[in-house]
Amino acid sequence: MMLNMGPQHPATHGVFRMMLTVDGEKVIDVTPHIGYLHRGSEKLAENENYGQVITLFDRLDYVSNLNNELIFCRAVESLMAVDVPARAQYIRVILAELNRLASHLLFIGTYAIDLGAMTPIMYGFRERERIENLFESVTGARMMHNFIRIGGVKEDVPVDFMQRTREVLDRVEHGVAELDRLLTFNEVFLARTQGVGKIDAAMAISCGLTGPSLRASGVPYDVRKDDTYEIYRNLNYKVPIGENGDCWDRYYMRVLECNESIAMIRQCLEQIEKGPVIAEIRRIVRPPKGEVYVHGENPRGDIGVFLVSDGSDKPYRVKVRPPSFCNLVALRPMMKEAYIADAVSILGSLDIVLGEVDR
Repeated sequence: MMLNMGPQHPATHGVFRMMLTVDGEKVIDVTPHIGYLHRGSEKLAENENYGQVITLFDRLDYVSNLNNELIFCRAVESLMAVDVPARAQYIRVILAELNRLASHLLFIGTYAIDLGAMTPIMYGFRERERIENLFESVTGARMMHNFIRIGGVKEDVPVDFMQRTREVLDRVEHGVAELDRLLTFNEVFLARTQGVGKIDAAMAISCGLTGPSLRASGVPYDVRKDDTYEIYRNLNYKVPIGENGDCWDRYYMRVLECNESIAMIRQCLEQIEKGPVIAEIRRIVRPPKGEVYVHGENPRGDIGVFLVSDGSDKPYRVKVRPPSFCNLVALRPMMKEAYIADAVSILGSLDIVLGEVDR
């Protein structure tokens, strides 16, 4: 029997459709249908100058805007061989890790809702609001920041930024611990997630899984460690890995990563020094002819940008390797032989953002 789920469904976290082939209570096969949110972002980038393209990356994954801005700017800087000032790199990493925290908090809350628990989203949003308020004080916006620039950042952070960030981190750390106590070992939550949607390391790698979803299967791949960039090499942090590759592991990786991000930001606040926040380059950049591929670790995994320049002020070609899109490949092996009732749990554990899948 065929069972249609989506494209308008509260548990698909966007406009996404799954066609489930079922035999009794078991899922035999699944066919994902995407493209409902396609905006042509990569083609649009060919008609904008490099500075304007940053705003398109803001809108790919609207819960990790700053991480996405960063990857495009790094691609252009790589093509131009620009040295970004150290202070700007620290500000970028602080904002990127704060954005990772905000994204993971949203995941934890919404995943709990998927499984029938209402309270965690209240806790998650309370902490996320603290981070959004901090973003607003720095970038002037709560989303779509357009703050990271080719060669650095738009402007220096406010004078009270360091103190405010320390205060926010203290409260968010307490909030993450509360969420952990509330949800992680809840009996019903364990019953809905442990042993569900398992995928082993070999299959996860074969499917192209990255980010917390890959690390949950025991593969310690993290672009920040394995192909480091910005000032991550100066930071001391762990890469959490799971054991079973099930829904619970994929959830718990994000809880552990919240704590690692908090530790990283605190180290940045200790290490950051005064200095310029943007390199001395022309405002309308014209990278030399050539091509480059740059990747980084965003909250959902390995995001990459292939950029081709023809020497003008607009990209000749922009191609994105989006982690949510690639992670969806693993949906079929995860779903096979699962119960229909677990379909929502498995899809939610991948933490996809359809804006980035469809682009």
